[in-house]
Amino acid sequence: MALDSWLLYLAAVTLLSLTPGPNGLLALSHGARYGARQSCSTLLGGGAGFVLLMLLSLLGLGTLLLASETAFAILKFMGACYLVYLGIRQWRLAPLALQDTAAMKHCSSHRRRAAEGFCVALSNPKVILFFMAFLPQFIAPQQPLLGQFVILASTFVVVEFAVELVLALSAVRIIGWFSRHSAMHWFNRTTGGLFITAGALLIVTPR
Repeated sequence: MALDSWLLYLAAVTLLSLTPGPNGLLALSHGARYGARQSCSTLLGGGAGFVLLMLLSLLGLGTLLLASETAFAILKFMGACYLVYLGIRQWRLAPLALQDTAAMKHCSSHRRRAAEGFCVALSNPKVILFFMAFLPQFIAPQQPLLGQFVILASTFVVVEFAVELVLALSAVRIIGWFSRHSAMHWFNRTTGGLFITAGALLIVTPR
């Protein structure tokens, strides 16, 4: 892969990663509840989910979703339901104070946090369609596909991980502000409401 093409791809995926989305919201939520270090499991799970979506888009699932309204609608409904479920669960969480964070770090396993990140990444079938349209622009047909895929996927995951890690680190400051102002329940309700809104938008927005 040529350096100029990779630099252009790096700029594109950086802008994409900076766009607000469910995985960034999950990183913010887990960062506040478990701390940035513990949230790395969440971020790695999300990265694995994105790699799978990139692979599926290259293998032709995006073409199937474009051709089949039913398949696309089913996947979209399932993803929306999962986001709404996360939103309701977040909304109903008990307010978290700063002194509770150390205890909360041990209340959720690394596997569970990684699974949540993975499932949230997979929750939007539109990402497959996006990758199907986006990735071919940076793939040279005359070069081995596997090597190019490794470069593209690893670049995306590293950038996405870095952006979400910043969000998780920022969550500590956010939770501190909410705690000082006795408004921790609003943090849970705000993030929960955003998850529910993301799920609702996924349902009503066309491809």
